[in-house]
Amino acid sequence: MLRKEVIIENELGLHARPAAKLAETAKRYRARIYLKKGSRKAEAHSILDVLALACTKGSVVEVIAEGEEAEKALSEIVALLSSRGA
Repeated sequence: MLRKEVIIENELGLHARPAAKLAETAKRYRARIYLKKGSRKAEAHSILDVLALACTKGSVVEVIAEGEEAEKALSEIVALLSSRGA
């Protein structure tokens, strides 16, 4: 299991469009990918789960990946969440 903390950089936080992009990206990998904010955990492939975390700009989120393509998935998801445009 791989883990990495990331700070949400998007001015609007993790709203509908970036949540959809995140879910689409997560579905491409043979890995289980989760986001954790505080005590709440969401499956990255579920837009609704991601939106329920209510991540605003500056939120610290832990990305957790496990499975066959965990390393690649973790890298791409972290990059996506760290960018200002996502």
